Amino acid sequence: MNLVTDEIRLTQFSHGAGCGCKIAPKVLDEILQNNSKVQDAKLLVGNDSRDDAAVYDLENGMGLVSTTDFFMPIVDDPFQFGRIAAANAISDVYAMGGKPLMALAVLGWPVTKLSAAIAQQVIAGGTSVCKEAGISLAGGHSIDSPEPIFGLSVSGLVRIDYLKRNNTAKDGDVLFLTKPIGVGIFTTALKRGKLQEVHYSPLIEQLAALNSIGEELGKLKEVNAMTDVTGFGFLGHLLEMAEGSGLTAEIEYEKIPKLDGVEYYLEQKTVPDSTYRNWNSYSHKVGFAKDVNVKEAFSLLPDPQTNGGLLISVSEEGVSDVISLLRAKGLYHESIGRMGIQGDKIIHIK
Repeated sequence: MNLVTDEIRLTQFSHGAGCGCKIAPKVLDEILQNNSKVQDAKLLVGNDSRDDAAVYDLENGMGLVSTTDFFMPIVDDPFQFGRIAAANAISDVYAMGGKPLMALAVLGWPVTKLSAAIAQQVIAGGTSVCKEAGISLAGGHSIDSPEPIFGLSVSGLVRIDYLKRNNTAKDGDVLFLTKPIGVGIFTTALKRGKLQEVHYSPLIEQLAALNSIGEELGKLKEVNAMTDVTGFGFLGHLLEMAEGSGLTAEIEYEKIPKLDGVEYYLEQKTVPDSTYRNWNSYSHKVGFAKDVNVKEAFSLLPDPQTNGGLLISVSEEGVSDVISLLRAKGLYHESIGRMGIQGDKIIHIK
């Protein structure tokens, strides 16, 4: 497969890529200051906890899950861009332990620069992933915009006793991450024309892979907290989980799954700008052991992920069930660390 299409390179029409477009955590905190309190008692999850989706109590033991996610092109192929953006948006429902019901498209298109036929391929890619998730792309909204944008607004359902949040981890929980990190580095290499062909297909496969295992993990009472790792990087989303739960996290750096070949691109200094924005937002909350390859870790751990893996916090008695489920799905199933009582740093990398 060619790394770019013959006619266009979608990534050249956008200043960012995928979830790397997200506003930095520190800036987002400033934007949301004094705007996070919601009075509706039926709103089980709002924006006060920086969770993956909102959840509304339907008063029948079920919750309505609602989320929106969209971004600018992360790859050049329009169909694959649609697939990736759709999988990324649907992931928010899975991260809550829910089941998606339907989706609406969010499309911004520079109609004087890119043809409607290309936009149709983007929508087709999104539709294909919705079909894979067992839902319909039931409509949406479009605008004429300076840069191409695509994503979904997704609705889902979750049994309230299966609901997973990102701030309910417990002391002693074991941590798992279902997908390797390094996506931001690879997609930056793609945009700069440096990505080796051998790495293209595995990248696309990961970017478009649904996190549907989240629905099954939601049924395990021993899974205390869950979130998906996206634009704030592994460290940013782990910080949300640890701080929200009033805990710290101790991580074994060598256990964190990384994309094969990522070291090559780090040697080429192929690092997205949003990695530095992420690191500057939360570096004061992270400590490193002396034997950690800090230079590499600085580039990898804050690396913005798109449709990244699920970060799972599970009590000791549920570890074997989680490992069995992850192994059955062909996902990474080695623990990467533990939650503990809060100390001087929120995250310690050893």
